[in-house]
Amino acid sequence: MKRPAAGLAAAALAVMLAHGPLGVTGGAVGGPAGSASVESALGQAMRSKLVKSKRSARRGHQGTTWKRLGLKRKQRRVERGLPCAANSYGQVQRSFLRTPCRALDRMLVRLGDGNGTEIVVSVAWVEMRSTVAALRLRELADTHGTGNVSPLPGAVVGSEPIRWTGHNYDSRRARRTVVIAEVEPLRGSPTREYMDGIADVAVAFPRP
Repeated sequence: MKRPAAGLAAAALAVMLAHGPLGVTGGAVGGPAGSASVESALGQAMRSKLVKSKRSARRGHQGTTWKRLGLKRKQRRVERGLPCAANSYGQVQRSFLRTPCRALDRMLVRLGDGNGTEIVVSVAWVEMRSTVAALRLRELADTHGTGNVSPLPGAVVGSEPIRWTGHNYDSRRARRTVVIAEVEPLRGSPTREYMDGIADVAVAFPRP
């Protein structure tokens, strides 16, 4: 997996505000000269929205967080105390077989904008036995093509099977715990930049 480049989350919500709640592409706004000032204003509004959303996420206020992003929760599933090796794949799974985790909690949330567009957000909290092990896990999981913790199946939130690409992704580490967030579309055409922004916010949620 790969974390979004610096500044990408801010660009994401500028797109969202310009094109609708989920960044769905629409018509142009103004001419070339006016567009620059509009984009600048939208960027500032978007950064403010992201900051407020992440603040709510850190406090564990999921409803407020999604609302600030123009989203409403449709279904959610949380599973706690899972074995890591049995719920991962690729090199990440092999790493867990060598260095077991202490605990794994996973959440899957289905969200909509009220206009037919839906996304699904996966968040995993992996507690390792040491800070060094957590550092190694995050580095491995952040490398695209090495595998990762498996998200919960889409069926638990009333969805068809989900193809997780790893492109709309973020992670963070808090001492011995690694948090991994992924986002994929279910319906509509949300932009990749917007979904990256959602992952950047979702990774801030505390362990449930």
